[in-house]
Amino acid sequence: MLMVQDVDLTPNPHALKFVLNEKLLLHEKRHYSNKEAAMDDPFAKGIFEIDGVVSVFYMDKFVSIEKSKTANWSMIQRPFINFLKSFDKQLLPPEKERVPGNDDSSAMLKEINKLIDERVRPALANDGGGLEVLGLDGNVVTIRYQGACGSCPSSISATLTAIAGLLKRDIDPSIEVIAG
Repeated sequence: MLMVQDVDLTPNPHALKFVLNEKLLLHEKRHYSNKEAAMDDPFAKGIFEIDGVVSVFYMDKFVSIEKSKTANWSMIQRPFINFLKSFDKQLLPPEKERVPGNDDSSAMLKEINKLIDERVRPALANDGGGLEVLGLDGNVVTIRYQGACGSCPSSISATLTAIAGLLKRDIDPSIEVIAG
């Protein structure tokens, strides 16, 4: 039975990170920014049934929930805990199979993802969020924040600047990073 082991505050004032007792996913990250996007995922869809939920992000052993500005956590937490207790993990959509080295992305994009995997994603996951690299066009890297980071004021400025600085220093000084 899924249970919440801990609840962590995130830098986003409208998001909480719920640490679970069991892994949900081995390697994927799933982010749904609205109810319609979650229709094929019974887990996320069930969370969106709770009044006040505006986004769901989950991976490994945690779920980040973002609430609307008008909702309060007391109307979300208890229904979420009850949902977890009754949810059958077998209903989770299967993860896509990972095939190492089976992509046609450029060497620079692979290097960018490797550095972000090692240095950025763990820190964002610690705060209940994630990051997806959408692409590389010339020296412009486009990223999208996920989970608690998706609408967090600090991800728009400070984190974006830090990621750009890291990539400029460790990969190529001409790299620019934009949020997409």
